[in-house]
Amino acid sequence: MNDRTLHAHRHLHDRHRAVLPEWLSLYYDEPIEITHGEGRHVWDAEGNRYLDFFGGILTTLTAHALPEVTKAVTEQAGRILHTSTLYLDRPMVELAERVASLSGIPEARVFFTTSGTEANDTALLLATAYRRTHQILAMRNSYHGRSFSAVSVTGNRTWATTGHSGLRTLYVHGAVRGRGPFAHLSDADFTAACVADLEDLIGQTGDVAALIAEPIQGVGGFTSPPDGLYAAFREVLNRHGILWISDEVQTGWGRTGEHFWGWQAHAASGPPDILTFAKGIGNGMSIGGVVARAEVMNCLTAHSISTFGGSPVTMAAGLANLSYLLEHDLQGNARRVGGLLIERLRAIGAGIDRVREVRGRGLMIGVELADPATGEADPQAAAAVLEAARERGLLIGKGGGHDTSVLRVAPPLSLTVAEAEEGAALLEQALRTLR
Repeated sequence: MNDRTLHAHRHLHDRHRAVLPEWLSLYYDEPIEITHGEGRHVWDAEGNRYLDFFGGILTTLTAHALPEVTKAVTEQAGRILHTSTLYLDRPMVELAERVASLSGIPEARVFFTTSGTEANDTALLLATAYRRTHQILAMRNSYHGRSFSAVSVTGNRTWATTGHSGLRTLYVHGAVRGRGPFAHLSDADFTAACVADLEDLIGQTGDVAALIAEPIQGVGGFTSPPDGLYAAFREVLNRHGILWISDEVQTGWGRTGEHFWGWQAHAASGPPDILTFAKGIGNGMSIGGVVARAEVMNCLTAHSISTFGGSPVTMAAGLANLSYLLEHDLQGNARRVGGLLIERLRAIGAGIDRVREVRGRGLMIGVELADPATGEADPQAAAAVLEAARERGLLIGKGGGHDTSVLRVAPPLSLTVAEAEEGAALLEQALRTLR
């Protein structure tokens, strides 16, 4: 970076800090401006090329600048940009039909929003209206968005910015397998202990509207329970009439490889009552939404519309992106290439003492770093590896529970074997900079 470029870069950073909130985080000591992308790569304003293993926070699902999506957006924008839900919208109806069919929820109805936060907010509105109670169960270490209500059901203190809420939220064990009071148990005993905790909690609280849970926690560091835990929870919830909301904002659309939705790893007791989605379906366009069985979705008695949810342009993008995803079996690619990548990262981690665990499923992989002497989370190491990876041309994310100590690896689902090998080698180099 020459002096002139560096000056322009720092000038933009200064402008950012002058007009945007202090709490609006930026990655890297010297934040980068991403100007364009193609496939699994992006470029910054200085012309540096990066292999993108984070996809704008798991949002670039298929590929950067996917021609099919670009064409759909351009053609729709040339016809009309906006109408609102007060008018019939053919792309919205068509995408709703496809999402309803794929959801696994019987008699499904779909409501589109502009983000995952708004989708979860809507799900909470539906659940509390349907059940006529403001009590919610959520998972420890969870994250569900940045709205007032979504923050109030977030079990990760790093993101829980206020304790004031109209909801009463109670937190359940089970979403973090490798830490906590039940970590030493076998999978079967872990599930039994968490179910007993749930039963005890419900017995002390009275009427509860819903349990909201991410099948794999995203911001929490790609943690998850043993398969089947939420099915066991569902048996308890059903006895009490409590709804199950599956937050699929990060786990949806085949990212986990083995399943199209994260809830399908817990399918023994049937699908969730409410499913929320966002991020990947739009491949960068602002789409979120809620799927619920008709009885639940239709329970609202007041008028409700969405000005921007279901926009013709975003719906056109979603249709094109979903079609590409299904036609090219990107779920299968996530399973195959993701399986190779996670095994490669586990082999690397076995030789680096600060790597506590490599976990995940498909192309949703977490590398947890810890102090090898104490086992305590090591957020400084995670920040250092994030920087070292960028310097070598690899973009990754980070997350975690009590501390941000998990490297988050989530490339677009069209990742090739060669790119997986390249990214693993770059991440190994970054990890080996740790002292």
